[in-house]
Amino acid sequence: MKHKNKLFLIIVIFLLLVNGYFYVIPYFKSTHKNLELVASDVSINSNDLINLYVESETETNKLYSGKIIEVKGTVKEVTFLNNRNTVILYGNHKTSGIICDIHESQIEKIKKLKKHQKVIVKGICKGFLKDVVLLNCYIDLKLNE
Repeated sequence: MKHKNKLFLIIVIFLLLVNGYFYVIPYFKSTHKNLELVASDVSINSNDLINLYVESETETNKLYSGKIIEVKGTVKEVTFLNNRNTVILYGNHKTSGIICDIHESQIEKIKKLKKHQKVIVKGICKGFLKDVVLLNCYIDLKLNE
């Protein structure tokens, strides 16, 4: 009987380790990359990205979700709520935009941003709720210099 209990315990521990390796660890690693010097997988206009998600969310998720994308757009709003620094980019849909959760090293840049300013934002695409969500974003102000 003791042999069966030990075998069962070993199998349970093994399954927990495998589960942690494949599901838990990648979740934490993917959002903490330093994207400033990393090349983006895709470069796209904010209106085009929103249109793709509105037309076919599942197909667009296959293309962009989890990838580093660079989005050219116009600033709609900048917020500093709940220790989160967020830039929202306009879209051509009244109800949709792009929410960019900005990396903490970019605070000085986002303090300089103004409404209707054109920017390039690079971040990890996490999908579409009512808006497209980008995490760990870095801002490039070269469009206005």
